[in-house]
Amino acid sequence: MVDLGLSGSILAVLFGFIAVFCFVIIQKNSAPKHKIDDVDTSSTAATTVYDGQCRSKDGNDDVDIIIVGAGVAGAALSHTLGKEGRRVKVIERDLTEPDRIVGELLQPGGYLKLQELGLEDCVEKIDAQRVFGYALFKDGKSTRLPYPLEKFHADVSGRSFHNGRFIQRMREKAASLPNVKLEQGTVTSLLEENGTIRGVQYKTKSGEELKAYAPLTVVCDGCFSNLRRTLCDPKVEVPSCFVGLVLENCQLPHENHGHVVLADPSPILFYPISSTEVRCLVDVPGQKVPSISNGEMAKYLKTVVAPQVPPEIKDAFVAAVDKGNIRTMPNRSMPAAPHPTPGALLMGDAFNMRHPLTGGGMTVALSDIVVLRDLLKPLRDLNDAPTLCKYLESFYTLRKPVASTINTLAGALYKVFCASPDQARKEMREACFDYLSLGGVFSEGPVSLLSGLNPRPLSLVCHFFAVAIFGVGRLLLPFPSPKRLWIGARLISGASGIIFPIIKAEGFRQMFFPATIPAYYRAPPEVRL
Repeated sequence: MVDLGLSGSILAVLFGFIAVFCFVIIQKNSAPKHKIDDVDTSSTAATTVYDGQCRSKDGNDDVDIIIVGAGVAGAALSHTLGKEGRRVKVIERDLTEPDRIVGELLQPGGYLKLQELGLEDCVEKIDAQRVFGYALFKDGKSTRLPYPLEKFHADVSGRSFHNGRFIQRMREKAASLPNVKLEQGTVTSLLEENGTIRGVQYKTKSGEELKAYAPLTVVCDGCFSNLRRTLCDPKVEVPSCFVGLVLENCQLPHENHGHVVLADPSPILFYPISSTEVRCLVDVPGQKVPSISNGEMAKYLKTVVAPQVPPEIKDAFVAAVDKGNIRTMPNRSMPAAPHPTPGALLMGDAFNMRHPLTGGGMTVALSDIVVLRDLLKPLRDLNDAPTLCKYLESFYTLRKPVASTINTLAGALYKVFCASPDQARKEMREACFDYLSLGGVFSEGPVSLLSGLNPRPLSLVCHFFAVAIFGVGRLLLPFPSPKRLWIGARLISGASGIIFPIIKAEGFRQMFFPATIPAYYRAPPEVRL
């Protein structure tokens, strides 16, 4: 707990009342159930099946759904739809085990979605580590931020692991279904006919050019997607790059916790990915990083980063740098801006990305899959592409409360956590650390948002501006001065400048008032007998 003196105690009580008031409002505005919940999926008309499986009306189709990509989103979606009885064809560029430095931390909210999809056993037998919260470090101070898991089953927590092992487990589970076929190949284009996507053209592992057709094609080919341009308006930003290392046989200061160091110029992350390995991700602002080949990167890590690493793991960090297995990856951010297209849908990082600082990407993807599964569940016939496209426009609205909360938090936290020479930004960063250190609702609320356990946009905005006002209050107590008043005004202005552009990109109306969007109430198309 940070010692804030008399002013801190006064502010803690003040914001306690504010937080209670905000949370009363939030609880009264809990996420409403969408109309799909009212569909009687037990009716014969809604779920007619053939040989125990859902089928498209046109029996000549080889498959009902083509999925491009078998990463986290594609593999989970293929199993989910296959379990629903759909005939699914998955085309993945490389079916060998991926080796990535991100996608290794699944938040508790994402684990709940994994359970809902029946995929929770995919984090077993891969040496996954349970994660119970975060530890935050700044200028020699630290605070622990536990996940609020008291109301959940004992098995619910975060999970961290090797990304490739997790994906391979999901691929294996999807491939175990008789109506799901995984094939290695590179999709080169979508097949379009009169504005409708009819399937894909792809090149097999042997180099053979083939075409595959289905009523619905779902594109999940990741952050480097070469197909998204026809299905959305991609505005990709690269605010920074991650430099990845693996620390071996070391003990983190707080066991089974993610560690975030508010370093200069930007955050450093540590979290376990196996029983003997700790992932370190060093954020480097901008799109250029020091060269690895000529030794500049190793020098940067040893001289700039190492002195800011917690002393308990500093030696392991330096040893990892000396070992030389240093990897980099650009951090991409892209708001969801879909072009509803008959016969096709975008999912995963091909559709929507956020800064990976908060580890929310897999939670968003799995949540989107749950929404899509529920939308498709009452449908037998997928062949009427225009009607299906109009119906699936509700997907873009129904996903918003969860996705936009996690996206906005990731973008806002990254900007707040980065060091800045501007005094107002410094005060905001310090206020954020001290606000979270107060504990109680002040830490539980933001951590609930970050973990995906309570992804409510209103709660996010309340906490974000509570941090800003908390920072202003610290500036003005015990005696305000013109300089401090000016810094406080710029702090509020800067906070607004951080969060409002992100909210605008996410879509204010869909984010806060999804029930006012006509597509929110769109009912399933009538089933033709």
